[in-house]
Amino acid sequence: MSDVVLFQSIKAVVLESKQRLFRVANNALLQTYWQIGKLIVEDDQQGNPTAIYGEKTLKQLAAQLNQEFGKGFDYTNLTNMRKFYLSFPIRDAMRHILEYGLQLTFDPDFNNIESNLIKNPF
Repeated sequence: MSDVVLFQSIKAVVLESKQRLFRVANNALLQTYWQIGKLIVEDDQQGNPTAIYGEKTLKQLAAQLNQEFGKGFDYTNLTNMRKFYLSFPIRDAMRHILEYGLQLTFDPDFNNIESNLIKNPF
């Protein structure tokens, strides 16, 4: 095997591994954000999507989570996680979308989630 072929083969293995790692990490984050959103909805709203979660309560929760885990759990992100869960209240629906390879990322603009799904077909 020539040096060039060896290099290209190793490069392909590394790139494929990085892509798999990204998909696994992205999937884990999405599952985590969905579960957090579900907990928030079920806690104060008892699953009622039209109820308004208390801003003060969510801000207090954000402060506690930021103290425990660092940034990433501010009020806006928790609100987005809540919206994410409300967009996919059936966990299997999100799982099937992920299995078909749709790259959902934690987009802060969950108001456009339907249009994002249309733009990124399976």
